[in-house]
Amino acid sequence: MAYSQQLLRIPINRLPVPNPALPITLCQRSRLSGVDFDHLGFGDVFSDHMFRCEFTDGRWHSAQIVPYGPIAMEPGALCLHYGQAVFEGLKAFRGVDGVPRIFRPDRNADRLEQSCARLCIPPIDQELFCSAIEQLVTVDEKWLPQRRGESLYIRPLVFATEPNLLVKASDRYLFLIITAPVKGYFSTTDSGVSLRAEPNYTRAAMGGTGFAKTGGNYAATLRPGTDSVEQGFDQTLWLDSRDHCFVEEVGQMNIFFKIGDTFVTPPLKGTILPGVTRESVLTLLKDHGEKFEERPVSMEEVILAYDRGDLQEVFGAGTAAVIAPVSRIAYGEKTLNFDVSPENLASKWLYQTIVDIQTGVTEDIHGWNRIVRTDANTSRPVESVRF
Repeated sequence: MAYSQQLLRIPINRLPVPNPALPITLCQRSRLSGVDFDHLGFGDVFSDHMFRCEFTDGRWHSAQIVPYGPIAMEPGALCLHYGQAVFEGLKAFRGVDGVPRIFRPDRNADRLEQSCARLCIPPIDQELFCSAIEQLVTVDEKWLPQRRGESLYIRPLVFATEPNLLVKASDRYLFLIITAPVKGYFSTTDSGVSLRAEPNYTRAAMGGTGFAKTGGNYAATLRPGTDSVEQGFDQTLWLDSRDHCFVEEVGQMNIFFKIGDTFVTPPLKGTILPGVTRESVLTLLKDHGEKFEERPVSMEEVILAYDRGDLQEVFGAGTAAVIAPVSRIAYGEKTLNFDVSPENLASKWLYQTIVDIQTGVTEDIHGWNRIVRTDANTSRPVESVRF
């Protein structure tokens, strides 16, 4: 990938555990009975257990699953002062056969490694990453929602814990994985999402951390994101840092335009998060014989295509929302409106196809799902799953 060419590879020992059976400490009392699965939010309720692993003395060690709860951390921890922290976001789904499926965890493991390298954090072994998630989902399998469109959101995070006020890379880290049953990110996508192109603030610049999934990138979006909401929009449309005229990405999604018969999305050149859903969309477009291009897209081109009637549709792609059609874009004094009701929109079949793969409705020909086999689901009848 283009963005990986910029990265510094850090020669630090990994934890050599091929598919480990992790030590597990179960919570004394589950909080599951207090969860209203008919009215889920997004990330405001957390499952019973979490994974944790420590980095000290130059190696990762003490990998285990423990009850979810507060962690002790010194006020001088480097992550609190200089932001040395990265995270990931992926999902597990209840299949129509009752079996949990984790969607493309290997790609999130790879992206986490890229983020770690950019922030001088020791890399996480990919098999440890995937196995830890699988075993955590197994332990909290009953927390998986059963309705289509809902999922168990998985949040791995790594942060510096060494107490020190020097501006330096830490020599201690904590790797956690927590999970949360969630509904879809947007309350509804039937009416589409509205975007305001940001004219002043910048999300990322060349040579920065735009491709890394680090908290500082998101903190910088809060002010303009709040401005967008206060002005009646759902999300901010980010433009390039130099001229503020080339499209980069949306608040929590990559963006696609269908211009004529070709799908166009901005290229990965270090300022855009390399989305796993973005990658999946490009694969599905290729499978369907659709034309697509990864290239710079200016707002001038978007407006000209809109005025000519060539701009067929716009949609966002991300783990949280999956696929979200765009109904409105505001750029200065210009407003572009889109009809998101037609059933033949690409955003609709892409959403259906991805969710069908995630839930086992459609054959997973690319091997994207990691199947979770548990004692609880081996005898579960299909009809017991609510959709």
